Amino acid sequence: MNASKRISKRGTRGVTLRTAGLSLRLDVRGAVVGLLLLVVALAMSVVLIGTGDFPLAPADVLRTLAGNGTVAQDFIVNELRLPRILVGLLVGAALGMAGAIFQSISRNPLGSPDVIGLGQGSAAGALTVIVLLQGDPTEVAIGALGGGLLTGLAVYTLAWRRGVHGYRLVLVGIGTSAMLTAVNGYLLTRADLPDATRAVVWIAGSLNGRDWAQVWPLACVCAVLLPGVLGQARNLRMLEMGDDSAYALGVRVERTRLVLMFAAVVLTAAATAAAGPVAFVALVAPQLARRLTRSSGPDLLPAAWMGAALLVTADWAAQRAFGADQLPVGVLTGMLGGAYLLWLLVTERRAGRI
Repeated sequence: MNASKRISKRGTRGVTLRTAGLSLRLDVRGAVVGLLLLVVALAMSVVLIGTGDFPLAPADVLRTLAGNGTVAQDFIVNELRLPRILVGLLVGAALGMAGAIFQSISRNPLGSPDVIGLGQGSAAGALTVIVLLQGDPTEVAIGALGGGLLTGLAVYTLAWRRGVHGYRLVLVGIGTSAMLTAVNGYLLTRADLPDATRAVVWIAGSLNGRDWAQVWPLACVCAVLLPGVLGQARNLRMLEMGDDSAYALGVRVERTRLVLMFAAVVLTAAATAAAGPVAFVALVAPQLARRLTRSSGPDLLPAAWMGAALLVTADWAAQRAFGADQLPVGVLTGMLGGAYLLWLLVTERRAGRI
């Protein structure tokens, strides 16, 4: 903002920033919460980089990241551990934002990529490549991306009836997820022992062994899609008010819904291709962010930073909380997310929404 900007207060929640030709409504509490979540995610990343067989103090990690570490520290931080952390941050942010989009479009807290089958679709694509084609890791990632996109297209098409209703989208997604779970089980029965072992490790969802080959493709997808999604935040907020209200406010409902769902499907598929199906982050992150911001809107950025913070924290716990045994991060998020899902179902039932 230049010196000509004007700041006007509206109520107690936000401010409106205006310059010539540009007006931006800023929710102060949402911005502060989003900034704090980003700080938490980055702080946990520094702690996680310093964790391992060769522990490093946070000051050493920061000094090495700034280019002032020893040769050994530079190798450990920048070559071994930093790519894993970046994949975790990007996967968490992508899943958090995708979950916020789907929950806003469906107007249902259960409307996350986990529940409507996108993770299972990506798993089906990856298992097809592993079991039937014996593909390499790059081909597995491409298979996961293709499986997620095809599943998203199928769910949207099956849910379409003069528009996509939120509950119909969730129900079609649950059915699709159940069918894909059966397909994935069948593919595992067709695999020989080495391929079955490789497939089970991939399905668990893990950041182990992730390097720069997973960082750059996912970073490019996020760099392209995240600004575009943020540019549609106002229209997404209008969609939460209902199709009729959105039409009345000038939103092209179906085109906006299709564009945002496509972006969410690509974000989910790309994240799954990089780390495997990491369960429940997309379901939990938007709801936790919304409770912190106390906002009725989609809270896209806080949901993204919450997803990033959750995933790197879960990865740290998976490495440190079980002694010598290290769990795949997807196993830990699955256990915690399952408990959250039960709590959410009970809460929604008591509120009469399901």
